[in-house]
Amino acid sequence: YYSIKIDFFLYYEENGFFGDNDRLGIIGRRYLNMYEKRLAAVRDAIGPDVDIIIENHSYTDAQSSIQIAKIAEKYDIFCFEEPTTPYPKITKYVGEKINIPIATGERIYSRWQYAQYFEDNSIQMIQPDVGNCGGITEAKKICDMAYAYDVGVQCHACGSPLSNVVALHLEAVIPNFVIHEHHAVNLTPYNKAYCIYDYQPVNGKYKVPELPGLGNEFAPEALAKATAKIIVK
Repeated sequence: YYSIKIDFFLYYEENGFFGDNDRLGIIGRRYLNMYEKRLAAVRDAIGPDVDIIIENHSYTDAQSSIQIAKIAEKYDIFCFEEPTTPYPKITKYVGEKINIPIATGERIYSRWQYAQYFEDNSIQMIQPDVGNCGGITEAKKICDMAYAYDVGVQCHACGSPLSNVVALHLEAVIPNFVIHEHHAVNLTPYNKAYCIYDYQPVNGKYKVPELPGLGNEFAPEALAKATAKIIVK
């Protein structure tokens, strides 16, 4: 199936980005009306058969994320990504007050940090980033833990083409895989140039790399430009 992910609270109506304070606390009616207008326009444009994921980047707090969710519920949202800064008690609080599945995890870094969310049943889809949660082995253990709680997985894949193929390999071997993230950065020339191979989805689907190892590696040109900082103590 197909899904589109959008942060509807990223840009002002005129120009520029919203500031952090604009999205905290109780949101005024003007911004809520703006949010719903944008969400309704997207739903109208893509029709009823394409899912919408609300990207939120943890910009809102508990109160504002609940306000957004209440508006969004009638638009049949697939999931609400990072409604707040990851913190088990706040995530549980928000989850108990909304009727949209919560997705989060790119800022949760180990089995032990994920454990409380599973115990609380406050996340319906985890988004571990293999590059920062402890590597492939740790990410696989996190996904296995999630499976025991009927929690789905969509790896966070917003890095180089190398991190993208790592996510594909992991998602291909777990039973609770839901959907793969194809970030806009994967289409940029500078990002493609990081690695030898450029894997892109065809008709909405990826083919898991079958080459040795991960199926990709950093390009010599990218490594030649890389710098390493060594600190001697």
